[in-house]
Amino acid sequence: MEHVSRPTLTVYQPQKNNSGAAILVFPGGGYKILAIDLEGTEICDWLVAKGITCVLLKYRVPAPRSAPDWGAYPQSAMALEDAQRAISLVRFHAKDWRLDPHKIGVLGFSAGGHLVAATSVHYSQRLYKTVDSADTASCRPDFAIALYPGHLATHPGTWALNPDIAVRITRETPPTFLLQNEDDPVDSVWNALTYYAALKAHGVPAELHSYAHGGHAFGLRRTADAASDWPRLVETWLIGLHVISASSSGS
Repeated sequence: MEHVSRPTLTVYQPQKNNSGAAILVFPGGGYKILAIDLEGTEICDWLVAKGITCVLLKYRVPAPRSAPDWGAYPQSAMALEDAQRAISLVRFHAKDWRLDPHKIGVLGFSAGGHLVAATSVHYSQRLYKTVDSADTASCRPDFAIALYPGHLATHPGTWALNPDIAVRITRETPPTFLLQNEDDPVDSVWNALTYYAALKAHGVPAELHSYAHGGHAFGLRRTADAASDWPRLVETWLIGLHVISASSSGS
């Protein structure tokens, strides 16, 4: 999906075993397109089956494919604006949607993984003018999951983290799960490594999984590589955070 000029939210709710948790999903696509099925609707099917309300965000990506990294904040604020607004909307409607307002997290892939990090550090001030009463609800995610994230390392092979992210990490940055493969041909493993190191330096609970093989953009579609087991790892991590129970995860 490309040339998205109008953001939308699609809410998928479990019909039974509702955990009260919600996860906003940010598909990847280099801030040029959205992998809306591989890293969107298919992810929601998995989350709903685990008793988690899934909120799929179709954020704005209206630029041509040739524009380099145009959509990443601070070069462009649109995607982050959409994500901030989406988190607040979900929290504002928590009671109506049978959610715990303290169990609202974010999950993203590739560019969406960068958006996960951006929402994790840009929550004390909105990038847009207040729209309505929904914007009185916090836009801070309670937990964050970034899978093969991009746009975080400025110089792969060094510990140079994207300065826009680095200067805003505090002890209040939400607990974070990271996964990235060393043979990823699109986003270097240093994206996850540098972010993880910065989180740990500030005392933020973080878990990093790095595999020698696994490539990029596999979503839930299983391959022969161990990285395909990431959903089980995420479920175990969420149980440890008391976001879901072992019974709801099927573990």
